[in-house]
Amino acid sequence: MEWINIDGSQGEGGGQILRSALSLSMICHRPVRFTRIRAGRQKPGLMRQHLTAVLAAQQICKAQVEGAVLGSTELSFIPGPINSGNYAFDLGGAGSCTLVLQTLLPALWTCTTASHIRLKGGTHNPMAPTVDFLQYSWLPIMAKMGAVAELQLHRYGFYPAGGGDIEVNTQPVTQWNELNLRHRGQPTGIKAEVLNANLPDGIGLRELAVVKQQMSWPDQRLHEILLPRVQGSGNVLLLQMDFEHLSESVCAFGAKRKKAEVVANEACKEALAYLASSAAVGEHLADQLLLPMALAGRGSFSTRKVTPHLRTNAEIIQKFLAVNIRIEPQDDRFVVEIERRKC
Repeated sequence: MEWINIDGSQGEGGGQILRSALSLSMICHRPVRFTRIRAGRQKPGLMRQHLTAVLAAQQICKAQVEGAVLGSTELSFIPGPINSGNYAFDLGGAGSCTLVLQTLLPALWTCTTASHIRLKGGTHNPMAPTVDFLQYSWLPIMAKMGAVAELQLHRYGFYPAGGGDIEVNTQPVTQWNELNLRHRGQPTGIKAEVLNANLPDGIGLRELAVVKQQMSWPDQRLHEILLPRVQGSGNVLLLQMDFEHLSESVCAFGAKRKKAEVVANEACKEALAYLASSAAVGEHLADQLLLPMALAGRGSFSTRKVTPHLRTNAEIIQKFLAVNIRIEPQDDRFVVEIERRKC
């Protein structure tokens, strides 16, 4: 079949281009050739988590691959049939388990039998969706669309130490359901959680004090979770907001010489901006809904902010699938519409 050529420097020039194209190459059975991989990043080329995604994709579809080495900026990928089964992948550090998982799941959902995946590495990385985000926000929406995956977190892995461990069981998608998320509906619940690993208790309490002040959330909805058996140390603040039609979450990460109040202010600022808008979907969830909604062939959602990630992802998807993706401003939000391309 004709090759699809992907310039990794287009748009935001990051790893999302590689991951989306790998998923769609497997699903559409189209060979793909990458050049200038991650050219928009300070360290271009394949890093460990990107290489793991390539090798994992190669394993589940017996692909022919050239260029799959650390630092490579060029790669060719010729997929074979996708195979369900039991898989285990170790990222060997704090590389994001969730990003590798999101590369594999769309392909494994097309199989006729269930699969089991074990991933070891980072579960809470600043530049990737957290495991909590997938469990709380993304996977419930996938289930509504007909794509079921059960995710268990066995051990947390914070950047840069890693050491996390997750397990995922998938079920075949018999039919993708159309999703329309123009409105989030009435609020139904809130919760703030601080995840603290091998750090003083006072850090979490200071973060929660800022949440209480800025968000006006009651004490009974504010929780600090002290994590045992974690390799290294870590601090993450999660703000979770339930609505009639979806659950949204915001997170902010602690770091050396970064004050607890700064961490909390980051999370509160993003959450308040989302709540002040009429958009259904936050900017990060929007990016992660695009590919599965395109597989369904139709759908729509509203989002407060259109990121370079979202626009670049739309460009990649339209290279593989016969869909049109439109992004239009509407009042204080943007509406994203996906529909099958007319022949």
